[in-house]
Amino acid sequence: MADAFFGYPFRRFFLSPPIFREWSGSTALMDWLESPNAHIFKINVPGYSKDNIKVQIEDGNVLHIKGEGGKEEQHNAKDTVWHVAERGTGKGEFSREIELPENVKVDQIKAQVENGVLTITVPKDTTQKSSKVRNINITSKL
Repeated sequence: MADAFFGYPFRRFFLSPPIFREWSGSTALMDWLESPNAHIFKINVPGYSKDNIKVQIEDGNVLHIKGEGGKEEQHNAKDTVWHVAERGTGKGEFSREIELPENVKVDQIKAQVENGVLTITVPKDTTQKSSKVRNINITSKL
């Protein structure tokens, strides 16, 4: 019934607290697309190589994406004067956690980084699963 009002993607926001976290200072903007066969995550990771990015599954269905050290080093020479620093001068770390839906194949997740975009493809499990509804037999002592 909740799906009728909120739809599947929104049900989790209203009925149970999902894990969908981004650490402050993150520049890793993300798109989450869903096709009939997979969930696709596209994350901006300019300046990061595949060696600077870690993609993991935690707690069975939590996708954890971390990036470390992808940004340029800050120039700290004594004779250097900064006039504008908009591109970020910190360590360049980001971290995102996303709770995946139940109908995915976590053992078949693929990740690829190209042109500053990390694409993570999470295939859906299209096999029919048994219903989560189970009737309980009621007895009486009358």
